[in-house]
Amino acid sequence: MTIDAGQIPLPQAGPGRPGGRGENERPRVLVIGGGFAGLNAALELSRHPVDVTLVDRRNHHTFQPLLYQVALAVLSPANIAQPIRSILAGRKNVEVLMEEALSLDLAARQVLLRSGAQIGYDYLILATGATHSYFGHDDWAGPAPGLKTIEDAIEIRRRVLLAFELAEREMAETGVHPELNFVIIGGGATGVELAGAIAETSKIFLRRNFRRIDPTKAKVVILEGGPRILAAYPPDLSEKAVRELGRLGVEVRTSVHVTDVQPGYVVAGGVRRNAVVTLWAAGVRASALGVALGTPLDKRGCVPVNSHLNPAGHPEIFVCGDLAHVEENGRLLPGVAQPAIQMGRYAARTIAGDLAGRPRRDFHYFDKGDMATIGRRSAVADVKWPFRAHLSGWPGWITWLAVHLYFLVGFRNRVAVVSEWAWTYLTFNRGARLITGDQSLPGWEEQPGVRSAAAAPETSRQPPLHK
Repeated sequence: MTIDAGQIPLPQAGPGRPGGRGENERPRVLVIGGGFAGLNAALELSRHPVDVTLVDRRNHHTFQPLLYQVALAVLSPANIAQPIRSILAGRKNVEVLMEEALSLDLAARQVLLRSGAQIGYDYLILATGATHSYFGHDDWAGPAPGLKTIEDAIEIRRRVLLAFELAEREMAETGVHPELNFVIIGGGATGVELAGAIAETSKIFLRRNFRRIDPTKAKVVILEGGPRILAAYPPDLSEKAVRELGRLGVEVRTSVHVTDVQPGYVVAGGVRRNAVVTLWAAGVRASALGVALGTPLDKRGCVPVNSHLNPAGHPEIFVCGDLAHVEENGRLLPGVAQPAIQMGRYAARTIAGDLAGRPRRDFHYFDKGDMATIGRRSAVADVKWPFRAHLSGWPGWITWLAVHLYFLVGFRNRVAVVSEWAWTYLTFNRGARLITGDQSLPGWEEQPGVRSAAAAPETSRQPPLHK
């Protein structure tokens, strides 16, 4: 299917048209969001005769597939994030604004920013991504943080490492400590990667770091509401993932639905589970900016688009990445990096084609496969290009490593990541184990085993501190 680019009206020049173009001005493309879709759109547009403004409320692009490694102290935040300005340096027709888009004026083709300023556009690329969805229980966000940003990763790192520190302190002061139970809600790729990394951290990297507690006895549990983890993967890879997680001591519970999350515990399948740390990996919802388009949204808040990634009635607007509801061959495209990258590039090339008078072509997703890592030397990979294969264990991990290094933005980042991984692999040591911020855990005081020294049984006490 194609449409004639001439059908797309561009704003007329003149002061009476907000956001319009002067006689000698080039078309203005406004990109909202500096994630995979927005960044790749800007990079592609930098090669064409347009003026591009990229707006993002953060000054950096984050390589989200490796966020869990920041959360578990394998990598530092700077290894997986790079300033958007430095990525786009030298692209003379691209400017970057650290701002937040609040609403859209579709008739005037303007976007209202948090500062109160308005910025006009000839074309708009919306790529504002997604955030966590707690399915109507937003109060669960406090006791069970999710993983979408650098800030989320640092908070998870703080909680996980602090749990061991508080247990060591409790043991030194009272002779007892609560069970180190870590509960991950959701068995998708993020949940599996977090569970494997926490188990590996406790059993390998922390085992010799404490004197009074045994970190290897920490328990990690995945609670998944569906019949299997990694539901988007072939069944054989889901089974292999369960076996690999079992090798690390991770308990996988499927077909259990969480009904309550509170500081210190989770209720799932009618059973209360104490948890020193609870993490959320069960769902996402699209950015709220999609509401401003005035079109019906899907249950995740995503914007349904046509085969050119346009919302109904707006061929000048492209919705990309996690914000877009795109179906192909009866399948909803997943909210991961590859579809977002391809959507961003497609939108940019389509705009260039419009300006050159070429008819539009439909967007088609080139599915190269899916993969998830499970610990230090294991992963599962559903490879679809350049060959078809189901990989697990060491071969899956090598494939995962190569793919993620290839797509990591910036040569400096690749060198840093390889160095960190090599050091971790050879020395069993992680150098990013920093606890910053508040030194308390939600629900810690309510954990069984947390008590005063006077209340601790005489038989369970170790020698008092400083004796």
